[in-house]
Amino acid sequence: MFYEKFNFSFRLTFYLYLLLILRIIVKFKHQTYLSDNHMHEWALAESILTAALEAAEKEKLKKITLINVSIGELQQIEKDIFEFSINEILKTQNKKLKDVEIKIKTEKCTLRCKSCDKKWTFDDMKKKLNNDEFEAIHFLPEVAFVHARCPKCGSPDFEITTGRGIKITAIKGEK
Repeated sequence: MFYEKFNFSFRLTFYLYLLLILRIIVKFKHQTYLSDNHMHEWALAESILTAALEAAEKEKLKKITLINVSIGELQQIEKDIFEFSINEILKTQNKKLKDVEIKIKTEKCTLRCKSCDKKWTFDDMKKKLNNDEFEAIHFLPEVAFVHARCPKCGSPDFEITTGRGIKITAIKGEK
């Protein structure tokens, strides 16, 4: 029991520090040349394509024909900006990615309370967030642990069961 309380307390403190750092970064970002609101989507698009190229190298693919991407709803990616970023980056990539088809699917976010086992969705949680909290979760989804509570019992001890992060679910190509 002590371990669980300590673990929760440590996690909460850790997430509060992350939130503070994130707010400083966001404030700095808005005051400098980094004012483009869509750098997050661009960076994620670059990461997806880099990971796909690394997987192709590992599997000895000469060309990638399909990349399936799953975007967790909690990540709050602007899908149009993400697709635009991928298409712009593809213009500068090597032949392995020429004419690649990219399919993007959004995975709904569900959460589960560890105290009372209540399950709820990100849509339920969004109703109780202000703009700053919403923005913080966009850049660092783990911050949700600081701002969210179980709608049934009020506990801050929950897990994100689906809809977190961004990942490649499949890559197809030619050997």
